[in-house]
Amino acid sequence: MKEFLAKRWFLLALVVVFALGLIVHEECATWAENKPFRNATVFTVLFLMAVSLNLRDLSSGILRPRGTLLAVVMNYGVLPLILWAVTCLIGNPEFEGLRGGLLVVAVTPCTLVSASVWTRRAGGNDSIAIMVTLITNLLCFVIAPLWLLLFFGTDVELKTSFSEMVLKLGLLVVLPMVLAQLTRTHRRWANWATENKSKMGIAAQCGILTMVFLGAIKVGPEVVGAQATDGIILIGIALAVVLFVHIVVFWLGIAIGGWIKLSREDAVAVGFAGSQKTLMIGLLICLDLGVLVIPIVLYHVSQLIVDTLFADHLRAQKPRVPAIVETVFEQS
Repeated sequence: MKEFLAKRWFLLALVVVFALGLIVHEECATWAENKPFRNATVFTVLFLMAVSLNLRDLSSGILRPRGTLLAVVMNYGVLPLILWAVTCLIGNPEFEGLRGGLLVVAVTPCTLVSASVWTRRAGGNDSIAIMVTLITNLLCFVIAPLWLLLFFGTDVELKTSFSEMVLKLGLLVVLPMVLAQLTRTHRRWANWATENKSKMGIAAQCGILTMVFLGAIKVGPEVVGAQATDGIILIGIALAVVLFVHIVVFWLGIAIGGWIKLSREDAVAVGFAGSQKTLMIGLLICLDLGVLVIPIVLYHVSQLIVDTLFADHLRAQKPRVPAIVETVFEQS
C-alpha cells in the first residue's frame, strides 16, 4: 500500500484537490481572482521543474534532429488539428466552455518531466523528449496565442488580449526556464539542483495542485450548478475526447517515425513527446480565458495512466518495434 501511495499520490491528490475546490468554491472565490499569487505560483513551479533539466543530456537530440522535429510537429501541429476537428463535432452551445477547454489542451506545450521519464522507461531516446520539452515550452508564448486566435476567430476580446498573452507566457514560462538554466551554469548550484531533484519535483507538484485547486474554484459555479446528468455527460465527453486524441497522436507519431526510418528509440520518443501536454501552462491559459479546466486536468491524469501502460508494453517488446509500426519498419 505504501509503495502504491508513493507512486500514485499525485494522481490521488489531483482528484481530492479538484473535488475540494468544487465544494468550497463559494467560500474561496476570491482566491481564484488573486492573479499575483497565481502568476507567482506558475513562475516558481516552472523554475523548479526547469532547473533540474541538464542540457548535457541533449546531445543525441541535437545530433539526430529528425526525431525532435517530428515530435514538435506532432505536439504543436498534428495534435491541435486533430483536437480542433473533434471539437467541431461538439455543437451543443451548453458545452462551449468544454470546447474552449479542449482547444486550450491543443495549444499547451509538452510536459516538462513525464515525457522524458516515460520515454526512458520504454527504452526510448529521452534526449529527444527533453529537446521537445524545451522547444515547445520556449515557443509557447508565440505558438499558443496564434493557435487560439485561429481557433476562436477574430473575436474582439480575444484579439485585444493576444499581445497580453504573448507577454504573459513569455514572462511566466520562458523567463523562469532561462533563469533556471542560467542558474545551472554555476557548478555548485547545478550539483545541488541535481542532488535535490526529487525534492524540487515534489515542491513543483504541490504548486500544480494549488493551480488545480484555483481552477476548480473558478469553474465551481458552472459545474456544481449543472444538473447531475449534464455534469456526467460533460466529464464523459471530455474524457473520451482526450483519451482518443492522446492515443491516436501517440501511435501515429511512432508510425510516422518508422515510416521515415527513425531508430526504434527515436520513434518511441516521438510517441511520448509528441502527445503529452503539460498541466501547469494549460491551467494558466484556462484561467485567463475563463474556460473549463476539466479537459486539461483529465488529459494530464489520463496521459500518465495510459502512457504507463504503453511504456511497459514497449519495454517488454524491446528491442522489437511495437506491433502497430512493425509493418512500417519492414516496408521502409
